[in-house]
Amino acid sequence: MDIQSIKNRFGIIGNSPALNYALQVATQVANTDLTVLIVGESGVGKEIFSQIIHALSPRKHNPFIAVNCGAIPEGTIDSELFGHEKGSFTGAVDARKGYFETVNGGTLFMDEIGEMPLGTQARLLRVLENSEFIRVGSSKMQKTDVRVIAATNKDLLEATQGNKFREDLYYRLNTVPIRVPSLRERKEDILLLFRKFAVDFAEKYRTTPIQLTEEAKTILLNYPWPGNVRELKNIAEQISVLSVQKTISAPDLERFLPKMQQSNLPMIVSNAQSGTGKSEFMNERDILYKLFFDLKKDVTEMKKMFLEIVQNPSNIPTMAHVMEETYLEDVPVSRQKSDSGHHTNILPVLAQPVLINENREIHDSIIIDESLNIMDKEKELIEKALRKHKGKRKDAATDLGISERTLYRKLKEYDIED
Repeated sequence: MDIQSIKNRFGIIGNSPALNYALQVATQVANTDLTVLIVGESGVGKEIFSQIIHALSPRKHNPFIAVNCGAIPEGTIDSELFGHEKGSFTGAVDARKGYFETVNGGTLFMDEIGEMPLGTQARLLRVLENSEFIRVGSSKMQKTDVRVIAATNKDLLEATQGNKFREDLYYRLNTVPIRVPSLRERKEDILLLFRKFAVDFAEKYRTTPIQLTEEAKTILLNYPWPGNVRELKNIAEQISVLSVQKTISAPDLERFLPKMQQSNLPMIVSNAQSGTGKSEFMNERDILYKLFFDLKKDVTEMKKMFLEIVQNPSNIPTMAHVMEETYLEDVPVSRQKSDSGHHTNILPVLAQPVLINENREIHDSIIIDESLNIMDKEKELIEKALRKHKGKRKDAATDLGISERTLYRKLKEYDIED
């Protein structure tokens, strides 16, 4: 079955390359029994991909059940998945079959797999590896034939590093990964989706379909859509029901869009928000901005201190010592020895000298040969952090304010040997 036929059958709107590739992978893996991990932000439509895989598989006539792991309480999730025996816990008045028993021969879609407790993860791993499970309160091993399709909006690999997700389970689930793109990654599909939703809701509520002006279309395309397709559908429904005019202008559309707080400055999540006890940056661009601003601040401070040294020669030993301790950890210094053999003047060796005229008046600007390339500065800071922490990546990453996984990728990107 070709991609367009699948779109028509399952009501998928869009022609972006990322979406087409995800659909292609889903169709190729459907005819196998391989475990699939669907990743993507909330609201992108991960469940529809699980339905496509099941519908195109040899199991299509057998049961298909979708389970939200994040919605099941930790105390009952083992019973829900694997069943329990009568009297195995308080309230277990009868024996009960779990999903792995009732879906035997079919497909089990496990959404929000990243929310699964560690104990249940160990049980799931056994099912995936040996097709065996034990009911809660029983000692009898049972066999099952269930294909598992998992989905998550979290970075499970990063969760394994924080001991929040089992690494062996991650690699077992990630046999075939399918990444569903976010709506802002497929802008060419936004207007198509909005038009489809507008027509559907017009039929549902028996009204005339709404239309957008060119200015309103521009706003729709530039909105970041954090809720993805689900949010776009909700907005289309709100406008269809509440708007009196059927031609929606830019001001009309803005009334229905949430006000997004925008800032050109790096955004940092506070300790309370992150829940990790550490400040974390929202994205890599913010990391680069912070590194760049910090470097410029350090260079400016060093210029000011060097200017003071030249203007006040009597304070050179003391101020130079401060510079050496604070700023010149990796900068070569020039030392002059007195007759007694002790070091006297300690001055940084700069790429270009300070410009002084015959009257010893200092020019307004001190020229220092420095690279303002962000990537060069980032590489330099990473190398410095690794030296400072003697090659310990975790400590270096913490000092830089980035995750260990990001640091590892940067080491490969810049070919840095730690």
